[in-house]
Amino acid sequence: MSRIQEVELQLEPLRNQLKSHPLYSTLSNMEDIAVFMEKHVFAVWDFMSLLKSLQNHLTNVNVPWTPKGKGSTARFINEIVMAEESDVNELGEAMSHYEMYIEAMYQVDANTSPIGLFINALENGDSIENAAKKIDLEAPVLAFIQFTMKVINSKKPHAIASAFTFGREDVIPDMFLEIVNQSKTKNDDNTYGKLLYYLNRHIELDGDEHGPIALKMVEELCGEDTTKWTEVLETAKEALKFRLKLWDHITEAIVQHNVKEVLNT
Repeated sequence: MSRIQEVELQLEPLRNQLKSHPLYSTLSNMEDIAVFMEKHVFAVWDFMSLLKSLQNHLTNVNVPWTPKGKGSTARFINEIVMAEESDVNELGEAMSHYEMYIEAMYQVDANTSPIGLFINALENGDSIENAAKKIDLEAPVLAFIQFTMKVINSKKPHAIASAFTFGREDVIPDMFLEIVNQSKTKNDDNTYGKLLYYLNRHIELDGDEHGPIALKMVEELCGEDTTKWTEVLETAKEALKFRLKLWDHITEAIVQHNVKEVLNT
């Protein structure tokens, strides 16, 4: 068994918890989807920070440019960046996946004000914590972001690649497929058109292309270094646990929203 297979085996219980999480069965109507997206959009956003951090480590974005000497890992990350930052939407327009997600939020009448204000605060120089305070960001969502930034600030490419691969890319096909299935069975019209395009695009890219590429990237970054492989496993477990806590939080938010709706009728 290879080192990467050993890591995947160790992560299987947490991955199974994600795949069978009760969140998916709570998504029964457009309002549920909107609540989900309003929380999840912060994970869509901070994924890009993981990705760009990896690009900074594995390629040279400085001027004057000098070669890094690892063409294969540079190619891996550049291929993923190209798709995530400049893919095409359902109309054939070049657009990042984050921007596709925001468009999908508009379509289902999800509230984009919090993430918009958060991004504006960051653009104006606020720290993540100050930006979060300005929008009263819920603690579990902030904790998820803070974990991402903690990994990024470790400046360990193998650890960043682990959070990216096992906490995001490697698990997205499983969990997003559940959401697509729920949406299809509960709604037959085009209400979720942009969302379903986004989810199906992720399943296509992450399951068929980005997932295998990311696994190879982890292998190249770790080589035969036992310490790095240990840190990869520890980071991956932590990333999945934070994802589960985020899923718990979103599930509770959907349930509470539905209770309020019933009480107000």
